[in-house]
Amino acid sequence: MNESLPILYLARHGETAWSITGQHTGLTDLPLTERGEQNAQRLGKRLAGMAFAKVFTSPLKRAVRTCELAGFGARASADPNLVEWNYGDYEGLRTAEIHLSNPAWELFRDGCPNGESPGEVGARADEVVRRLRAIDGDVLVFSSGHFLRVLAARWLGIEPAAGRFLSLDTASLSALGYEHHLSRPALRFWNDTHHWEETSKVKSKYESDPTFAQSWTEPLAR
Repeated sequence: MNESLPILYLARHGETAWSITGQHTGLTDLPLTERGEQNAQRLGKRLAGMAFAKVFTSPLKRAVRTCELAGFGARASADPNLVEWNYGDYEGLRTAEIHLSNPAWELFRDGCPNGESPGEVGARADEVVRRLRAIDGDVLVFSSGHFLRVLAARWLGIEPAAGRFLSLDTASLSALGYEHHLSRPALRFWNDTHHWEETSKVKSKYESDPTFAQSWTEPLAR
């Protein structure tokens, strides 16, 4: 890797109540949990001292608050293209609940009724990629899991559906860049969460919910 080439850092927002229970959280504007705020602060410590030409955030409060707690709220610009996938009729549902009526459903293949298709999310991601590649220097982006997975796929020049292979945890940090030349986009590292391991034993109040244990047996909605 050529260290002089720009890097795009991707920060997923911290934990919310629905990210714990596995409910699809698109445009529902949820706050962070206490642990989510703690991990956002840990993410800020990880990013401390790094220089960014630009910082962007989704306008949804979970991303904005993560950005603020990480120390970049004052200089971040909100970009509506960075909002999470619009899940339409599946908003607030777990994957297992969706499969009761649509057993073959896959988000990255099928999209959501009265929401967005993979192609529509990919088109938003393409707009973001064009904007970011015009910036001279490293960039930091705060957004949500499924959108960031599509964004990474489009940065690499592959179909939006490939985002299904890129699992992403809350308050994680990932980086995209280039190999040797600007014509060769590359993934530098993905889903790094070592910065919040110190808070991994903090028990969220939501873990007392009887649905919490069940949620870990289902694919988590991001």
